[in-house]
Amino acid sequence: MTQVLAQVKNQAPDQRRYDVDWLRTLAFGLLILYHVGMYYVADWDWHIKSSQQSVWLQDLMILTNQWRMSLLFLISGIALSLVLQQHKFSRWRLGGLRTNRLLVPLIFSMYVVVPPQLFYELQQQHGLTMSYWAFLQEYWNVDTSLAPFKQSSIGLFTWNHLWFLPYLWVYSVVVLLLFPLFNKLGTGFHKLNLPLWLVFGFLVMAMVLIWLSLRESYPVTHALLDDWYSHAKYFLAFVFGVLLPFVKGVWQQIIDRRRVLLVIAILGYSWLMFDRHGFLDVGDELDGLMIIKLIHGVLLSLNYWAWILVVVAYAGHYLNFTNRFLTYANQAILPWYIFHQTLIVVFAMQLLPFSLPAIVEAPMLILLTSLGCLVGYEVVRRTWFTRWLFGLKVTSFNT
Repeated sequence: MTQVLAQVKNQAPDQRRYDVDWLRTLAFGLLILYHVGMYYVADWDWHIKSSQQSVWLQDLMILTNQWRMSLLFLISGIALSLVLQQHKFSRWRLGGLRTNRLLVPLIFSMYVVVPPQLFYELQQQHGLTMSYWAFLQEYWNVDTSLAPFKQSSIGLFTWNHLWFLPYLWVYSVVVLLLFPLFNKLGTGFHKLNLPLWLVFGFLVMAMVLIWLSLRESYPVTHALLDDWYSHAKYFLAFVFGVLLPFVKGVWQQIIDRRRVLLVIAILGYSWLMFDRHGFLDVGDELDGLMIIKLIHGVLLSLNYWAWILVVVAYAGHYLNFTNRFLTYANQAILPWYIFHQTLIVVFAMQLLPFSLPAIVEAPMLILLTSLGCLVGYEVVRRTWFTRWLFGLKVTSFNT
């Protein structure tokens, strides 16, 4: 392990950070488990729901649901910053590549990949009886009268789980336009030789401010234009990711302090569980006081950032290497992300008539979804056109 650590410390600026690749792969892989969990977890709304719902599953899923998407934005910020610092592409060229690899798959998937999610949601929860083809004609018709409670200004069109793509595109455009500023900030922070705990404290306080000022006024919508709490939270993580490669000393401190961060994260999650289960109830009168809200916001933010940094730290310490699996996963991860939730919904609906116990059905659902993603990627990577539609590099296919 000392060799791995030395490799991180002495890494050349243009050397690939394989720990970032592993983080991206594992974070997207977690989405399959999380969204399968959404099918079974009690009291949490989702597109379809199993009749076998579990309350205790909430506690397990809360471990990651506060920070898992923020981690993806942080990773994306790191990746964008590393590419910019290597000067392989101009900012404008990189902006074009990002547009092609994020918006083309988004638009195509909204037409083709996402619709089964809404079809089965309407079928299971609202008694829809029409065929899938008939539904598609309504879905593609912006002036449809079907399911008005699910419509927006563009009818039934939705990006569902693919909301990450337009958000990432917008944040990328902002950073690309302002990168000279971020470059100066990063260089300045590097010269200051910032201690980790100062950076950690700033991140926590920034998140507290976001939580107190925006969370209640702007509930999460994933609709891009009105989602200001989410934007503040995710853009903060994205910008921190952009700046982190500049301050390699802070990055190394995160890795070195991984055990302390893990203790903070575990304590934060423990507090969250005690609070959720009523052991820290202060009563309605005190609960509305600003000081109580402030304490709650600080503890939530500590938990949030501690877990993000713990994952970054342990990946940096143990996963800065590559192998054939990682090389494959780097290419496959975007199509897997595009396919996974639709496959979960489709396979769950196909398994429903068999009334399998959840302990049998859930592993089958995970396996079928993973196999479906694998097959889907193997299909789309074989022609330049399908590669383009799913955000892959458009090159001649080589076995």
